[in-house]
Amino acid sequence: MLNQQDKKKFRAIGHHLNPVVTISGNGLSESVLAELNRALADHELIKIRINGDRDQRASVLDAILENTTAIKIQATGGTAVVYKKALEPKAHLSNVARYG
Repeated sequence: MLNQQDKKKFRAIGHHLNPVVTISGNGLSESVLAELNRALADHELIKIRINGDRDQRASVLDAILENTTAIKIQATGGTAVVYKKALEPKAHLSNVARYG
């Protein structure tokens, strides 16, 4: 579990990131989940763009967190920043290592 200081640091890093995945009204597919898992394994901290109304965005984000076991750092409007510690961190790809 992350403490408040880590979350604050990750929010600051996430502010400058571009979304790696955009989820449209079609929702979560297996290929989108595979891309999210790949991005989390490589970058650890990623920004996601979720289209739809507030309830749709919330349910899609909940499904992402459940299926990837990532931790929500921040969700504002249609953008979310999520974190999952990599099993084998790649310093040259990890947003936490590069910007933290």
